[in-house]
Amino acid sequence: MPKTQDTVIVEAVATRPILEQIANKWSVLILTVVCSEPARFNAIKRRLEGITHKALTEALRRLERNGLVSRRVITSSPIAVEYSLTALGHSLREPFSALYAWAVQHQGEVQTAQVAFDQHKLANYKD
Repeated sequence: MPKTQDTVIVEAVATRPILEQIANKWSVLILTVVCSEPARFNAIKRRLEGITHKALTEALRRLERNGLVSRRVITSSPIAVEYSLTALGHSLREPFSALYAWAVQHQGEVQTAQVAFDQHKLANYKD
């Protein structure tokens, strides 16, 4: 039986908490860093300009809690922690690649729309 518009909306709303977890400011970028190979905390931090220690820690914990990355303690001297994608995390590669390709393809259009909106808003709200 085909889904009704109401069913689709209910399902979309139900996925919101998950989407908020994986599509926030840093998660997609962190997943991109550990996509091809495991990485240590400081290596991830160096690759993500502007992320704070606290923000990276919180994002990695959230990704680990959601089953997208795994954390492995390396008992060397000094002790290190390495993060890698889980099978569930790897399953995001295709949708993220599609989203990235869309963003690259339409970046100019989005920027043009933003400029047009800002100019229209500025022209209509002058006192």
